[in-house]
Amino acid sequence: MPTTAASGADPADLAGLFDRYARELLRYCSRRVGPQLAEDVVAETFLLAHEHRDRYDSSRGELLPWLYGIATNLLRRHRRVEVRALRLAARAESETEGPSRRTAERIDGERTVARLAGVLAGLPRRQRDVLLLYAVAELEYAEIAAALDIPLGSVQSALHRARTKVRAALAAEGVAR
Repeated sequence: MPTTAASGADPADLAGLFDRYARELLRYCSRRVGPQLAEDVVAETFLLAHEHRDRYDSSRGELLPWLYGIATNLLRRHRRVEVRALRLAARAESETEGPSRRTAERIDGERTVARLAGVLAGLPRRQRDVLLLYAVAELEYAEIAAALDIPLGSVQSALHRARTKVRAALAAEGVAR
């Protein structure tokens, strides 16, 4: 019989897990691969979680980081789609002339998002996964470590490296423009 997490969620209760965590996972996955593919990834996440519920170890923490780990592994399969979307967003910057009704702030924001998307596309997979789990999913370091099944120190160093690369790239872009 599967163990129950400290939160009271039962990995064997597929409907309960979905009701409780689907919205958070969908938000995270949508930001990575877009809403249509994200729905498929989230559905597959819950199916895999249910199939492998006997592998869940409640002593490692809550169910949500475990689900984020499954989702992140599935997203790796869709890496090409994610990188392509990030690069398209980066390219959109050069095409952003925008109608006159747009404010300068919005155009600047779109350009920053486009530059950031290009930088994210160029990060190594682990650094991108850690950064997005931290920034988009708002997981704590320990939860990211559990989700990706990596040591806490690896999370900290990957996040530090990713932040450094993002800052440097955005600073260089700001100077060049």
